[in-house]
Amino acid sequence: MVKHNYHLLISSLAKKVLVTLFIVSIVTACTAQTIPSKKETIKAMELANAYFMNKWPDAGKTIVTNRERPSNIWTRAVYYEGLMALYSIDKKQSFIDYALQWSEFHKWNMRNGIKTRNADDQACGQTYIDLYLMDKKEERIKNIKACIDSMMASSKIDDWSWVDAIQMSMPVFARLGVVYNDTNYFKRMYEMYAFSKYKHGGNGLYNAAESLWWRDKDFVPPYKEPNGANCYWSRGNGWVVAALVRTLQWLPENNSHYNELMSDYKNMLKALLSLQRKDSFWNVSLADSTHFGGKELTGTALFVYGMAWGINNNLIDKKTYLPVLLKAWNALVTDCLHADGKLGFVQGTGKEPKDGQPVTYDSTPDFEDYGLGCFLLAGSEVYKLK
Repeated sequence: MVKHNYHLLISSLAKKVLVTLFIVSIVTACTAQTIPSKKETIKAMELANAYFMNKWPDAGKTIVTNRERPSNIWTRAVYYEGLMALYSIDKKQSFIDYALQWSEFHKWNMRNGIKTRNADDQACGQTYIDLYLMDKKEERIKNIKACIDSMMASSKIDDWSWVDAIQMSMPVFARLGVVYNDTNYFKRMYEMYAFSKYKHGGNGLYNAAESLWWRDKDFVPPYKEPNGANCYWSRGNGWVVAALVRTLQWLPENNSHYNELMSDYKNMLKALLSLQRKDSFWNVSLADSTHFGGKELTGTALFVYGMAWGINNNLIDKKTYLPVLLKAWNALVTDCLHADGKLGFVQGTGKEPKDGQPVTYDSTPDFEDYGLGCFLLAGSEVYKLK
């Protein structure tokens, strides 16, 4: 009898172990980094976008923070880059109508007119040109072309003294070069990029040894983070990744500078691999987790955008980068996206880790538009993953 009970006990324990292992296998399968369904990705993007469009029904309304600004500044321009990316995979007329309302309100012009050399003013031109290509009305492209042509009429090439400017303006040059079949736009674009890379701050803002960028001259060595590392701002490097993506997708492969830009893009992504946090985000200070360490959406989303685009275009190794970007995307959706569509963990405007702090799930940045733009750009490429 005792022997029989002993065998029953062993049998019961064995069954429990098998059940436990089965549950563990299910949990493991569910938590594995698999490509989300297109439906899930669109749902997350539409939720976040609807929150913003409902909050800003008038696309031309001025933005009031510490002061009043027109809505065609860079923060809103980045949002519309994301909206156009969303439209490319989710062709709702309301998205185009919203972009047209914004563009038409500003008469397809820049904040400071066609004579501006400020990249932040020119960012809106990316969407103007995209809308022009959908309906080739001259009014849509005339002003941004005149603006860039005005820059090219001089020999000045040192305008992009901060890395954000590369993303705001460089893709405009690339688009104009293709639209007008004029390689002079590519030539000047590269000259300005090269000045940022090799000249600004003394020896350039790009550190080839670590394949990352200092935000501007204020952060080149001897400036260091509290832990002694170089100060590489997450979103600043994200801007460069996005700029390279949004330039390379237009620049002809036979262009003399294509390979250098592609190399910079790939080297940056490689450098980011070892810097990803355990929670799948990247620090606002990429090399110093002790300096305002925590989750942050914008830099992380731009890195996801860059990696997913590279995989979708067979430019980087899928086995290496897919798990990294999927962890990050899943973290963005799970940890940042509120039930009503608001995005948390968005660092406010600035230029370094301390700006816009504290960055939390419930905090609201001074501008909510560019964070959403980054999120939509990322989602648009995650959607295309196979």
